[in-house]
Amino acid sequence: MKNKVGREISDEILNSTNYKPFETTEIGHPIVHYTGHDVRVTKGDDKLVDSLDDVIKNNLKDGMTISFHHHFRNGDFVFNMVMDKIIKMGYKNLTLAPSSLTGVMNDKVIEAIKAGTITNITSSGMRGSLGEAVSHGLLKNPVIFRSHGNRARSIENGNIKIDVAFIGVPNSDRMGNANGMNGESALGSLGYALVDAKYANKVVLITDTIADYPNTPASIQQTQVDYVVKVDKVGDPDRIGSGATRFTKDPKELKIAKMVNNVIVNSPYFKEGFSFQTGTGGAALAVTRFLRQAMLDNNITASFTCGGTTSPIVKLLEEGLVKKVMDVQDFDKGAASSMKSNPGQIEIDGSWYADPDNKGAMVDQLDVAILSALEIDTDFNVNVLTGSNGEIRGAVGGHQDAGTAKMTIISAPLTRGRIATIVPAVNSITTPGSSIDVVVTEVGVAVNPARKDLIAAFKNVPSIPLVSIDELQQRAEKIVGKPAKIEYTDRTVALVEYRDGTLIDEIKQIKD
Repeated sequence: MKNKVGREISDEILNSTNYKPFETTEIGHPIVHYTGHDVRVTKGDDKLVDSLDDVIKNNLKDGMTISFHHHFRNGDFVFNMVMDKIIKMGYKNLTLAPSSLTGVMNDKVIEAIKAGTITNITSSGMRGSLGEAVSHGLLKNPVIFRSHGNRARSIENGNIKIDVAFIGVPNSDRMGNANGMNGESALGSLGYALVDAKYANKVVLITDTIADYPNTPASIQQTQVDYVVKVDKVGDPDRIGSGATRFTKDPKELKIAKMVNNVIVNSPYFKEGFSFQTGTGGAALAVTRFLRQAMLDNNITASFTCGGTTSPIVKLLEEGLVKKVMDVQDFDKGAASSMKSNPGQIEIDGSWYADPDNKGAMVDQLDVAILSALEIDTDFNVNVLTGSNGEIRGAVGGHQDAGTAKMTIISAPLTRGRIATIVPAVNSITTPGSSIDVVVTEVGVAVNPARKDLIAAFKNVPSIPLVSIDELQQRAEKIVGKPAKIEYTDRTVALVEYRDGTLIDEIKQIKD
């Protein structure tokens, strides 16, 4: 049957799972039954153990679910260390449930899949060689892609039941009090790992620094932790950003950034106490800098920003232009290291950030969100998961979650090389068009026809060249032509959930 964004969801999937097809972004306030913990048996005066091997042997069984976080991004040393041991010990049929998968993890995940160690994956996303392999059918069962808020929701309501959480931390004391802001491997906010620490049956902290007891502030508390394992090194904070914090000099990106800023400044939301979320990458960081100047020129301060944090956002905090930075993840070393000295930079977990089923997520209070896209179609649906060849190469992240903002802006070039960004229909739907209000390209700005208020606000602004989304699509197609149709098999390799757990799309295996 077709869901409400027109995607065909196979009867086989609906009949063999508990999924309901996606219907609406209006989630409402369902009754949620939160899961409890197993009784803790790891007590005593010292949870510090010498052997990670023994911890794995004594707690892991075939068929269990294991989790990791991705806050170290490409500087992560913990994931490969732990997975290598699990593979060599011969475990089978595990479910891998990390907050996301980064490029540094790809080879080890592929090895685990080929060994039969991993047969199920739920994640925010995957890229590179892993995404390519899964797209061509390597994994036994479909990957489940969830937004950051949906992952927190799924852990809290028991849809994801983590048996053992392996959490890399830059410091911990002997009892498991840990934070992400101190130590040589400081990564800043541990936001996505905090839900794992709260709900996993067994929590294993892996650290390279044992602090004096009691170690405070404690983002993860000793009441949640079963084991603390000391290793040589848990990560390289210099590789957290991996170029994500560059300030672009590209004329196209700067033009888009200026236009995004013009949209924000001329919207009804640019006023004292407004809130916003931006991303990483050259254009997004340029928006932050242009917005900073606009705030100075108009004597306006923001109440808060949320989501992933960058050094330019921290600068706004330090200058008093932003009152609070609600930080679930840090995207560069500068942002990570500033948390311990900036009281206005507040660590929040994935649930507080974006769980749609709790009693109030930060994203629900956002005025403006600036997001990116691989593709946008003429119904304003957005794809951030699959590339032009159909292969998985991205992540849901907080995209769907931030789509709840009062004004959600997609900033993207009209084309990338010989590939159109604005298309008749996206390869896969990540975020429904009803969540998207404005699309900004270097050649014009398209406003969702449902937002007549924004169309009226921008209509007479010379710096905002309004065009229809159909015009953008036709212009892109005129430049690059119509792409060859991607051929898929009937086999589903990934399921894309909306943030409430309904099924918004299926990704099929690519024909070889």
